[in-house]
Amino acid sequence: MPLRYFEVDVPIHHTTNHQRHGVHVFTGETSSKTEALRIAHEVYDAALAAHTAGLEIPGKQAGGWGARGLRPDWALDWQAAKAGPWNNPYGWTRERGHFEL
Repeated sequence: MPLRYFEVDVPIHHTTNHQRHGVHVFTGETSSKTEALRIAHEVYDAALAAHTAGLEIPGKQAGGWGARGLRPDWALDWQAAKAGPWNNPYGWTRERGHFEL
């Protein structure tokens, strides 16, 4: 199966102030939604482990996956994470083929 760019959206909330919430977004190349979810979780776990050990957070990994903007005081809800094809909102081609000059 050819590689495509996927987006993984993971709901997040602050660990001490549950009024603060949002979504952490991961993007990268892979062949399926399932693999996208797995890789996103792996790069997040690696970034958190490096941060906890006082090391530099790893940069982008194979396929462009990475965990920039790590927020250790926020919890990610991996059970509610969703993956799908990534659609560049700033690209000059759009999902329906429309674009503006």
